[in-house]
Amino acid sequence: QIKFGSIFLGKVPVHEEVHRCAGQIYGFKGCIRDFQVNHKELFIIDEALEGRNVENCNVPICDYHPCHNGGTCTSDEENWYCECPKLYTGKLCQFSTCDENPCGNGATCFPKSKRDAVCLCPYGRSGILCSDAINITQPSFSGTDVFGYTSFLACSKIPNITFYYEFRLKFQLANNQSALQDNLIFFTGQKGQGLNGDDFLELGLRNGRVVYSYNLGSGTATIISKPLDLTLNIHVIHLGRNLQKGWLKVDDQKNKTVTSPGRLVGLNVFSQFYLGGYREYTPELLPKGPRFKNGFQG
Repeated sequence: QIKFGSIFLGKVPVHEEVHRCAGQIYGFKGCIRDFQVNHKELFIIDEALEGRNVENCNVPICDYHPCHNGGTCTSDEENWYCECPKLYTGKLCQFSTCDENPCGNGATCFPKSKRDAVCLCPYGRSGILCSDAINITQPSFSGTDVFGYTSFLACSKIPNITFYYEFRLKFQLANNQSALQDNLIFFTGQKGQGLNGDDFLELGLRNGRVVYSYNLGSGTATIISKPLDLTLNIHVIHLGRNLQKGWLKVDDQKNKTVTSPGRLVGLNVFSQFYLGGYREYTPELLPKGPRFKNGFQG
């Protein structure tokens, strides 16, 4: 039954008495982004009663213009990256070997080094230069290639999933252990900044379990299944969400539920629906969820 006083962030004012057991208190130097007590978020600036010598926090990395060849530098409080123009790639957009594009039939040429390039074939084409036509009736995803790109299908943005959705999926895994390790099955969301508050919906496999995550803008909700029964040839997933509450049913396992944190109830996504993988070479540009490292294999 103790009545506490104010919460001080950064340092305790000189005129405040501090219990001797606390020892010497020094002021914090740095940037504080989120402050949460139990499940309640405290809005640091709006709810502050008073303060002193507090400035705005800026990340100066992009002020140094690190990106080459017309790349655009983007940063948040934790990360930075270069968004490269076409025909350039690399951490600093420093590689360009696609000036004389060898790829055919609408394939995308990506430079991998100063001397090497790779052709990423569009849907319905295969081969080193994407010259072979193939008729696809049931898509087979090969996961992430040796260059770090995933195979994927991009569908139009799915309408009317703001407050409610249901997905049913049947799939067969490739016959190798890597298909169960860290693989993205599908994703849609607010891509680009990688912020904690970016809305997204994501399904994948990690360590032999199905992982289902979504963020409505106020925190990530995640459901992890039991390990898949590998004696089954075909696996069936049924998942959904109604407002904050989500559920996941995998094969014959029991239904699992979760409720997303915070007060927001709507999923606001603007991207296409990516199946099997993702368009970008760098998955860290995705919103901060599980961030699966590889594409689906199966």
